[in-house]
Amino acid sequence: MAVEAAKTEAPARSGLVLTALIVVAAVANLNLSVANVALPSIGRAFDSSQTTLDLIAVGYSLGLAASVLYLGALGDRYGRKLMLLLGMGLSIPACLLAAYAPSDAVLFGARVLGGISAGLAYPTTLALITALWAGAGRTKAIALWSAIGGGVAALGPLVAGALLQSFWWGSVFLITLPLAVLALLLAFSLVPGGVNETTEPVDNLGGVLSVVLVGSLILSINFAPVPDKGTLTLVLAGVALVALVCFVLRQRVAANPLYDLHVAARRIFWVAACAGVIVFGSLMGSAFVSQQYLQNVLGYSTFEAGAAFLPAVVLMVLVAPRSAKLVETRGARFTLLVGYVFLLLAFGWMLVFWTDGSAYWQIGLAYAFIGVGVGFAGTPASHSLTGSVPVRRAGMASGTADLQRDLGGAILQSVFGALLTAGYASAFSAAISTQDPSASSAIRNMLTKSFSSAADAAQQYPQHASQITAAAKQSFLDGADWAYTAGIIAIAAGVLLVFFLFPRREREQQLLNGYRMEDS
Repeated sequence: MAVEAAKTEAPARSGLVLTALIVVAAVANLNLSVANVALPSIGRAFDSSQTTLDLIAVGYSLGLAASVLYLGALGDRYGRKLMLLLGMGLSIPACLLAAYAPSDAVLFGARVLGGISAGLAYPTTLALITALWAGAGRTKAIALWSAIGGGVAALGPLVAGALLQSFWWGSVFLITLPLAVLALLLAFSLVPGGVNETTEPVDNLGGVLSVVLVGSLILSINFAPVPDKGTLTLVLAGVALVALVCFVLRQRVAANPLYDLHVAARRIFWVAACAGVIVFGSLMGSAFVSQQYLQNVLGYSTFEAGAAFLPAVVLMVLVAPRSAKLVETRGARFTLLVGYVFLLLAFGWMLVFWTDGSAYWQIGLAYAFIGVGVGFAGTPASHSLTGSVPVRRAGMASGTADLQRDLGGAILQSVFGALLTAGYASAFSAAISTQDPSASSAIRNMLTKSFSSAADAAQQYPQHASQITAAAKQSFLDGADWAYTAGIIAIAAGVLLVFFLFPRREREQQLLNGYRMEDS
């Protein structure tokens, strides 16, 4: 057994293969975040509502999260390398459609299409790491994959902000084009084919149900705070509930289930999955709210707003290798809890110290806490998933690991966006009632629609511009505080989950060894 493990510690040309996989993952990670810094510009270009901006921000995560389980299973069956190539190929027209979208509705559709292209490729990267590496080599590979992926996602706002200084909003969606071409070439020439794929048929019905379940859930959250959309929200939530019940029933009776509920019930697997949803959701949700805060409230340029996130990027990359060592010496539970402490500090800091006059050190320190938190918690969250499933189910593990990022990002972005929308509209409505109770419904709708809409109103009514701008900034801060509070609650729930239910290091090793014996 020891000889076998040594042989499979890493593949031939491991450094080049890992580089190719990380570049493929980088395309998906970069596209996740480039829209955030452009949201104010997009809002001005299309006069978009805050809800539409929320959907554009979450569209990529929606397409990726909804498709990732099904496409991961297809990769397990029909070839993971094929999925890499198809995903990188489809990402090119998706980027072009987003960049030159004639309306915000088309832009949302392009973002969803881009997410589906990432769903073809992104889960395959971690599945191949699981299949090609073993032991400490796998832990290190996952740490690099997680850290560089998170770092690239966090770099998105900086690069997008620099482009927006000179070009139109659509330029941010062209950033990944050269990277996608490079990834396509590297995947074709370096990534091996036929790595532990299964010959069992794919559960296509389960796959369709998973798409419907995740898609309707995320959309229902986004429409929840929108006036006159209560019926649509309830319908979407009902569809999600029915799809969940049908999906579970299908997986219990399917000869070859898309999602092995027996494996998913393993304590290390499901606790790590839930913990990762909160970790990566916190990263994406905080970036979503904060990029708008920096531009709308503090008046940062797009480049300054993107550059402000650099502390998170740098610390995420620096901390991740230490996280891998900590997982090996102290276990996943301890490492996850360390990451959670820093995430709690980040959101608590944002809630208390982010105001309309915050200095950059107050902004940068919160981002530093986020980078350290995700750097520590990201590796054990992904490592525990891949270590608790058989290699033939690598697509399931990688799909779940991707759901940690994508579903977590989509749900918390949606929740944060819904709370931001509701809090902003509530605060501005109260301000209007206090300052100008006789304001017409048209004016009220314009001012409460979104920050960019209020900015347009300030230009139309220059005699009231200062009052409108001040009220818009304060209303945005009120809505943002709702979002930060929700983040604190979610992270605190994650701390309790991991502290009480994730096994300590010795018990974790016993369980993992038992899983391997059972699977063999």
